[in-house]
Amino acid sequence: MENQGEPAGLGRRFAAVAVDWLMCLLVMSFIPLHSRAAQNFIPLLFFFAEVSILTALQQASAGQKVLNLKVVDFTTGGLVSPLRIGIRTLLICLVLPAIFTKDGRGFHDHFANSVVIKAN
Repeated sequence: MENQGEPAGLGRRFAAVAVDWLMCLLVMSFIPLHSRAAQNFIPLLFFFAEVSILTALQQASAGQKVLNLKVVDFTTGGLVSPLRIGIRTLLICLVLPAIFTKDGRGFHDHFANSVVIKAN
């Protein structure tokens, strides 16, 4: 792994996900959803879209931007492909980040060969 910055701590990474999730819930509170299934599922779809799109475009979701974090390739420290970002975000939605690897990355980052670091 090349010099890519200091890995972000678990607390900051969790706070970033919480900011993203709360933002999605706030936005969704203004959209009338009449079925219980839609009320439970649509916010997760919105979360997936927000995190995937923003991370692919700017290396960070809204929550990660607020907390000065970014997602980079674990091996090179460079950009992560949009496909790998999508897979990473899907694994976050499945709550697989709760599984950690020996190097302290979540399973989603391990599988996508990415790491969350403190942005400069």
